Amino acid sequence: MNAIYILARMTFVQAVRRRIVLTGLLLGICFLVIFSIGFHMINTSTIGAITPGGGQGIQHIVDTEKSSGLFLAGLYAVTFLGIAMAALLGADTLAGEINSGTIQVIVTKPIRRSDVVFGKWLGFAGLLGLYLLLLEGGTTLSILVQSGYVAPHLFAGLVLIYLESLLIMTIAMFCSSRLSALATGGVVFGLYGLAFIGGWIEQIGAVLNSPTAVTVGILTSLIIPSEALWRRASYEMQSPLSGLLGISPFGATSVPSLFMIAYAVLYLLVVLALTVRVFHKRDL
Repeated sequence: MNAIYILARMTFVQAVRRRIVLTGLLLGICFLVIFSIGFHMINTSTIGAITPGGGQGIQHIVDTEKSSGLFLAGLYAVTFLGIAMAALLGADTLAGEINSGTIQVIVTKPIRRSDVVFGKWLGFAGLLGLYLLLLEGGTTLSILVQSGYVAPHLFAGLVLIYLESLLIMTIAMFCSSRLSALATGGVVFGLYGLAFIGGWIEQIGAVLNSPTAVTVGILTSLIIPSEALWRRASYEMQSPLSGLLGISPFGATSVPSLFMIAYAVLYLLVVLALTVRVFHKRDL
């Protein structure tokens, strides 16, 4: 465990120094600034304008749905930024060090290869958690300060978004243990694209009452359950009215079950175990 902790700390420090992390941080800050300004302009221009002369109850409902929809839209963007960061971190973690030869300095020491994988995974998981905490926290705080709105089941939803990024990062590490960094990026973003389109097919199928389309989406989630995690997160955080009417494009009409969430966690653990196995057998 001491070796894993040391490797995790080294991985975290080295990752912070990389330009990709600085770039991602700057883009994240830019996103928060633009999102906050955009929400402020929409919020101030629609207060009392949508239901002129209406009762306070109706106006409250309108304001709540407006804040809920924009909050989920912001988190949808945050999810993509987190996934991009996860994929870029994991893609080069093993492949890059193998190609450069720096990994040999580590594995020649009395350290198990499994410790290398677990240490790097924990280091990147910590960095990814801080990155998402900044973006998720900033989005939540911006909405709270400007409108007083807090999404239901907020903690559960934010944890599911983090779990989705961890899943993508783990898949990237697995591919990185066998493929080059460039090939890993292509595979990971290709799989994410597959999950993305499968999720939308399932949602549209649920709206149109098409069991075949819903089945296609579920099968896609079994191949890679990343989109299912986002849809469960949006379901947890959407307003009760949006959930009842299915009026939010960022909500969930076909809701992934808790079994699918458990499957995603098991999926992550299996991929991590396969990463250890493949890296252990690879000729360095």
